[in-house]
Amino acid sequence: MARQAILMRLVAVPLLLFATLTVKGNQESSSAAAGSNAAAAAKAPDAPTAALRDALSAACSQSEQAFSKFLTARNADTFAHLTPSARVALMKRFVLLNQPGKASLLPTASGRPTIQCQTAGGAAELQIGGAQISDNLAFLPVEVREAADTTGESLIRVQMGLVREESEWKLLSVGLVLLDLPALAFEWDAAEMESTERAAVDGLKKIAEGVEAYRRAYARLPESLTKLGPPARGSAAGPNAAGLLEADLASGERSGYKFRFVISGGSALGALAKYELAATPETYGRTGRRSFFRDMNGGLHGADRQGAVGSEIDPHVE
Repeated sequence: MARQAILMRLVAVPLLLFATLTVKGNQESSSAAAGSNAAAAAKAPDAPTAALRDALSAACSQSEQAFSKFLTARNADTFAHLTPSARVALMKRFVLLNQPGKASLLPTASGRPTIQCQTAGGAAELQIGGAQISDNLAFLPVEVREAADTTGESLIRVQMGLVREESEWKLLSVGLVLLDLPALAFEWDAAEMESTERAAVDGLKKIAEGVEAYRRAYARLPESLTKLGPPARGSAAGPNAAGLLEADLASGERSGYKFRFVISGGSALGALAKYELAATPETYGRTGRRSFFRDMNGGLHGADRQGAVGSEIDPHVE
C-alpha cells in the first residue's frame, strides 16, 4: 500500500551499525547518568512514551525546532544542515502524511497515548504501546492508521526505538532502520539534486515562456522577473505585475536554485530584443551541482561550474 511504500523509503542501514551504536550508547550514556536523579526519572516507563508522543506531535505539525529536540546531538546537527525540503520529508515519514497538521491527544479506553494528526487532506491516528526499557534503550510499538478507518485496513505497525542521551530520550530507530542522519545525508542530497536540477531546467523554460508572453502583450521585455509576478489581490494584471509567473519564480528562487534575467544588446523594445537566463544552485553540492544557462537564441546549456553562472559554451541540455 502507498503508506507502507513511504515508510520503506527510509534508507536501510546495516544492523551491525545499529548494534555498534547501541553498545556505544549504553557505555557513554550509562556512565554520564550514573547517580543522577534526572537519569532515574528518565528510566520511568512513561518518560520515553512522553518523548515519543511529543516527537510525533512535532512531526505532525512539521515543526522543525520542536522535532529536532528529540534527535540525538549528532543527528540534530545534521538535521539543521539538511535542505528545507529534506527536513520536511524526514518528518513526513514519521506520520505518513504529506501536509502539516494539528496534533491532538485522543482519550482511549486502553489508556494508551493516541495522537490524531489532522491535516487539510485527511487525518491519521498514531497509538503508542507500552515501552520496553533496558538501560538507556527503549522500544515502543506504534500503530498508525487513517482516522476514518474502522476496519483496520490501513493499519501499519512499527517498532520505534529511543536512546537516553544526557538523561533525555531521543529518537534512535524506526523499525530496524537506524536513524543515522549523517550517514544518510549524502545519499539524500544526491537524490534531491537530481530533482532540483530538473526543476531548475523546468523553471528556466517557464521563465522564458513568461518573458515571451510579456513581450507579446507589451511590445517590450520586462525590466526584471518581478514584472512577471502575480498582481496584488484584487488588482488587475499589468506591466508591473503581469501575472505570468508564480511568486517564487518571479522572486528569482525556486527549489534550491536562484534565477537571473539579463537583457542583452542594450534594448528591451520590440521583437528583436534579446535576453539571457541563468539558474545557479543556491547551495552548491547540496541543492544542485550544475549551473544552467539559456542563451540569446533560446539554447539551453548546463555544466558543473562549482556554483558559478553558466555560459553558452557549456554543453547543451534538453
